[in-house]
Amino acid sequence: MSKTNQLALIPVMLCFFAMGFVDLVGIASNFVKEDLSLSDSVANILPSLVFFWFLIFSVPTGVLMNKIGRKKTVLLSLVVTIVSLLLPIFSENFYVMLISFSLLGIGNALMQTSLNPLVSTVIKGNFAATLTFGQFVKAIASFMAPYIAMWGASATIPSFGLGWRVLFPIYMVIGVIATLLLASTPIEEEVDTLDADEDNSVASHFSKAFKLLGTPVVLLSFLGIMCHVGIDVGTNTTAPKVLMERLGMTLNEAAFATSLYFIFCTLGCLTGSYFLRIMKSRAFFIISIAMMTLSMIGLFAGTTKPVLYAAIALVGYGNSNIFSIVFSQALLSVPEKKNAVSGLMIMGLFGGTVFPLIMGFASDAIGQAGAVIVMAVGVAYLFTYIPQVKH
Repeated sequence: MSKTNQLALIPVMLCFFAMGFVDLVGIASNFVKEDLSLSDSVANILPSLVFFWFLIFSVPTGVLMNKIGRKKTVLLSLVVTIVSLLLPIFSENFYVMLISFSLLGIGNALMQTSLNPLVSTVIKGNFAATLTFGQFVKAIASFMAPYIAMWGASATIPSFGLGWRVLFPIYMVIGVIATLLLASTPIEEEVDTLDADEDNSVASHFSKAFKLLGTPVVLLSFLGIMCHVGIDVGTNTTAPKVLMERLGMTLNEAAFATSLYFIFCTLGCLTGSYFLRIMKSRAFFIISIAMMTLSMIGLFAGTTKPVLYAAIALVGYGNSNIFSIVFSQALLSVPEKKNAVSGLMIMGLFGGTVFPLIMGFASDAIGQAGAVIVMAVGVAYLFTYIPQVKH
């Protein structure tokens, strides 16, 4: 690694922290639901809307990366993210929140599509392990969000009249710092040679991306990413509701469930970055899926605090490394098309739209057990992905 790219490590990892801002949608949607007296299906529109934009913007971001470079694309994503965090400071109106969450989704789609390939430029070596460390940094922002929201709601910190929404200006300031640091850091970028030689129109890029779905491992990885993020957003949103339904907790008490989930996501990413260096990715993948299976059983049938907390912890740890393993399998399968494959894989985060919507209707119909069943389908699919994990 060159000295220039070594210097880029800190701002790149701070960008991973900013990437974690998207996970505030789980706890935020619960507070908005309570404040505005919304049903589950309506409240779940908020996290679903965030991830809808991955379907629209991920592949075009691959075109943008080829034109302006990965670093400038990440900088653009940070600016959009900062604007999204600015809006809720002024109002909790449902439509303001819709616009804010849409911009947060657009910014995150740009960021996830461009930042992951940028990592392969900045840090050489075990790609899955490196991505997992980035996911560890991202998870720190994720598990901090519910705590900050709870503190703001309970007025144990000065919230300047914002209540739980104090979360937004705090993360906005961190986003500004990440932008300034990355902008001032030189990064030597590689070029996707095959992409650079071809037509880079949006239509052509979409065509190339969908042709890549004809490669079995790419298609199966795309579906795997959909299931991973569906389970992630689903747990983030549903875990507090399960505690409220089964244990009679208030929202402020149950919000700890989201933090617990992300604490174990963080622990999973930190330890996973080590385990993926010393053991086969397939073995670690199988262990992760087994933990998630036990979690689904606990969330479906559990009625006591220890069982439900254990289930939330298991899905947090188990799901923490799925993205890194699946994403790396896809990129390694078509190494000369990193930008196109990255855009396609990040489009798979659209699963964060599909799962919460279905889960919202299922939980309105039969309670939170219905939402758990929807997530369990995603876990079942990941079992079928095991033969694809080769590196």
